[in-house]
Amino acid sequence: MTEANDWNRSIIQEFRTNGGKVGGMFENMTLLLLTTSGAKSGQQRFNPVAYQQDGDRLFVFASKGGAPTSPDWYHNLVAHPSVTVEVGTESFEATATPLTGAERDRIYAKQAERHPVFAEYQQKTKRTIPVVELIRSR
Repeated sequence: MTEANDWNRSIIQEFRTNGGKVGGMFENMTLLLLTTSGAKSGQQRFNPVAYQQDGDRLFVFASKGGAPTSPDWYHNLVAHPSVTVEVGTESFEATATPLTGAERDRIYAKQAERHPVFAEYQQKTKRTIPVVELIRSR
């Protein structure tokens, strides 16, 4: 667990140092930083997450590399949908709203088309990978 935390910390540091840009395996991926409140602890949790922008709308994908369970950050935002989003050098409050049905399928298909690894993630798991819209608070 510590190794993953160290890995996330290094990505977060690189993201913040470089105005939202990261290299390595995420060089061509659009990433944002998502701050959630722990479902049980209430403590702030920071996670770099792939996102898709569609006009003014932002979507994140709880893929966890195609694992059989959703990532912790997804469980956290379901329990506490008020989140903080960092995109590039901008930071704002948002409400996380999981999508369902045809809209979820359309957005996920678009992500898999842009980044084929997401199609592989869905093939690796029996669960439907959640798609979450991050709705900016006014």
